[in-house]
Amino acid sequence: MAAVQDTAVTVGTGAPSRPAAQGRLARIWARHGAGYMFLLPWLIGFFGLTLGPAIASLYLSFTNFDLIRAPEWVGTANYARIAMADPKFAAAVKVTFLYVVLSVPFKLAFALLVAILLDRGVRGLTVYRAIFYLPSLLGGSVAIAVLWRQLFAGDGLINSLLARFGIEGPSWISHPDYSIWTLVVLSVWQFGSPMIIFLAGLRQIPTDMYEAASLDGASKFRQFYKITLPLLTPVIFFNAVVQTIDAFKAFTPAFIISGGTGGPINSTLFYTLYLYQEAFGNFRMGYASALAWILVLIIGLFTAFSFLTSRYWVHYDD
Repeated sequence: MAAVQDTAVTVGTGAPSRPAAQGRLARIWARHGAGYMFLLPWLIGFFGLTLGPAIASLYLSFTNFDLIRAPEWVGTANYARIAMADPKFAAAVKVTFLYVVLSVPFKLAFALLVAILLDRGVRGLTVYRAIFYLPSLLGGSVAIAVLWRQLFAGDGLINSLLARFGIEGPSWISHPDYSIWTLVVLSVWQFGSPMIIFLAGLRQIPTDMYEAASLDGASKFRQFYKITLPLLTPVIFFNAVVQTIDAFKAFTPAFIISGGTGGPINSTLFYTLYLYQEAFGNFRMGYASALAWILVLIIGLFTAFSFLTSRYWVHYDD
């Protein structure tokens, strides 16, 4: 009789019994368990290698931490120093902005030009696409950066070629007026990735629109300006956002070509390079964490600005 009353109380309160809960979990696992198992490596990577370190760096940005002693809470002192008492921060921001403003438009313009040429039905298109895409795979490597330093050195291949025409070239990588341009050229050389995306976008434009424009007497330039560019704006927008983020994160070329110093006269002191110097050169991990979060904020603001302004120049099907 008591057992019947206990069962009635359990049912009346609506609280599921333990066997019922276990049965429901078993059904959920039977239905979704395989999916969760496939997601497990990504979940481990996201929480262990992305979200966890990001939260830790946010905490460290408010501390004084040198990898030896325990972090010491200093509040917003690191951010105050960045804003008011760090001239190298301003120099790094200036160089990085200059690099972004120069490299991204030139890379996208060159990638679009090559994509238009390849879109005309070149024989062996797959081979050309593979060849042009190869620099995007190799351009960020240390080996290519070392090769670039040798090419633009005072006695490098570039100056040797110029000497054949009676031109005395400067030491490109050791002159503050030219060093940033060597990195811009290296960035433009890695045009393969946006070129492939542009080529895919060009293939989606209906050919009958060009035929109708030709019948109306529109020139090739007018067809490009009135048809190709407007219909390609979503692809241009995507490439611009991705390449801008990559340009802000550029590190290896500046580190190798300048020898890790950002010279000459801070002309190649990229933001990421300065962050590296503070973290692993001066062992100011807390300060470097604050620099990293400011970089996240800068990239976020640029991306948000791009999305807010896209409504005025990006044209979709509707």
